[in-house]
Amino acid sequence: MKQKITLPSGFSFDGTNMLGEGRITEQELHQLAPRIACAAAAVDDIRRTGKARNHFSKDGNPEPVYFPRLPYPGDHSPNTPELLDQLKAFGESVRQNEDAVIFCGVGGSYLGGKVLYDCASSEFWPHRCDQLPSIFFSGNNVDSEDMTEIREWLEVLARNKKPLKVLLVPISKSGTTMETTTAFLYFYEYLSRHSDRFEVHGAVVTDNLMESGPLNRLAWKFGWPMFDVPVGIGGRFSVLSTPGMVVGAVLGLDLPELLRGARDMDEACRSGDIETNPALFNATLKYVSAASHGATIEVIMPYAMRLKALGEWYVQLLAESLGKRKNREGETVFYGRTPVVAIGTTDMHAQTQMHQEGRRDKVVQFLFVESWKGKLTVHNPFPEIAEYRGYEGLDAANALQAAMEANEEALSSDNRLNALYTLPELSEYTLGQLFYFLMLSIAYEGELADVDAYDQPGVEIYKKIMKAKLKR
Repeated sequence: MKQKITLPSGFSFDGTNMLGEGRITEQELHQLAPRIACAAAAVDDIRRTGKARNHFSKDGNPEPVYFPRLPYPGDHSPNTPELLDQLKAFGESVRQNEDAVIFCGVGGSYLGGKVLYDCASSEFWPHRCDQLPSIFFSGNNVDSEDMTEIREWLEVLARNKKPLKVLLVPISKSGTTMETTTAFLYFYEYLSRHSDRFEVHGAVVTDNLMESGPLNRLAWKFGWPMFDVPVGIGGRFSVLSTPGMVVGAVLGLDLPELLRGARDMDEACRSGDIETNPALFNATLKYVSAASHGATIEVIMPYAMRLKALGEWYVQLLAESLGKRKNREGETVFYGRTPVVAIGTTDMHAQTQMHQEGRRDKVVQFLFVESWKGKLTVHNPFPEIAEYRGYEGLDAANALQAAMEANEEALSSDNRLNALYTLPELSEYTLGQLFYFLMLSIAYEGELADVDAYDQPGVEIYKKIMKAKLKR
């Protein structure tokens, strides 16, 4: 069977090292064919109807699933052409008028935007915008030291420009998320109290339908821009909607290109055939590795420092979507894999010993960006030192690829499960493809495992306990 799928864009998923003797066999995949067909049909139903079987909100009401509509701006999508125009105008205004921006959000209201920021601030980003305000992320943890450090940075910036114009952007569907609210209130109060040095502004991303929500009331009171957190888009699926794209807008990203990448990936993943549908192929291999080969841990290992945040985003996507006690029939299954973030080559010196010789309970996912080759060449200023002579003329990205390939080969030599995602470059288009590929892979695997990939009942348990503790 076909072991590697490459799309016209150059994006590829290579499952070669997941297959073969001592790993996943073609017979296993053949036996799973009816279940694969049902999973493909179920995701097609979600695309068409916006409904997932037996999916309910935390209140027990039927809830739509609209993430497959995000790549298609229009009347039936949370992303309308009007919204994209508003986001573009908002981003231009922020870049022209603000000196600093603090995005306040946690979970899906933070992780996707952080990926966009880390990628777009790279020297290798194709359309880098250097006319940016200073950008900070807070409210992703109740960490007083982190908030204090951001405040101190603002104070340093204010030495050169008074008043320093600071935009606060709280991102919270309810408007009451503890981490987000703590950061928002702290910075708003501090900046307002020191109006001789700071001029504070606001913009909110929240549920527009919740008219009594605190962020809604503040936006109306002060005339702040307000963007809707759309119905049917769970936080972990929201990077291609307002919580992620408001960050992209400020960064000056081409948001239509981001969505075009996702749209092209969706079109490439319409087939029910794992030999042509890369997301379905990926999901099937992960499902079999967990269900039949004991792979209860998944390591996401980009060979790029800028993509560490992508691994952190994927941790939430995988953990909240697939870590479920019960299946849709109410049977106890304890499904899911523990996600782990690693970075190549850094974690080859930290985690690879465990990957190579520890328990056979892991599947390792490598990610490589092709276009970084030829960007940085090393020269040896010490020709008299024989040990350094081999470094003269070294292409850093080629060395990075050699390290990754060595890691692949070493794992495969011991039948350790691993696969590779390759991007031709890092751009809005390819990021859109990658985000959507991973979200769609999770959707397919949820159907294969018969678990609801769109709820998070375990999260609600600690939230209720924490809320009670804070009221004491």
